[in-house]
Amino acid sequence: MTEPTQPNRNEESDDESVVVTEEMSLEELRAEIESIDREIVELIARRTYVADTIAQVKAERGLPTTDESQENRVMERAGENAERFDVDSNLVKAIFRLLIELNKVEQRESR
Repeated sequence: MTEPTQPNRNEESDDESVVVTEEMSLEELRAEIESIDREIVELIARRTYVADTIAQVKAERGLPTTDESQENRVMERAGENAERFDVDSNLVKAIFRLLIELNKVEQRESR
């Protein structure tokens, strides 16, 4: 089993999360995972809210639900961010594809 690594940090990040150290106990590490999981769910909720707002704007303007060029830009950014943080690009793209598909289903159902 490979040892976990810290994500690459950059100057642009205002991340104040706990830095994982060898001295942390298993319980502390699990608590850190729990905190990260909460943050992930919060970010998904925020993303969904914004996507719902976009759907409303599209409906008001008579625009189609699907915008392939925008989806392609999102997927490209997802891949770039995966590389930047040394995360499997296929995994990140699969997650984003799922998020996009769920948003499209919600947009179609709300019309």
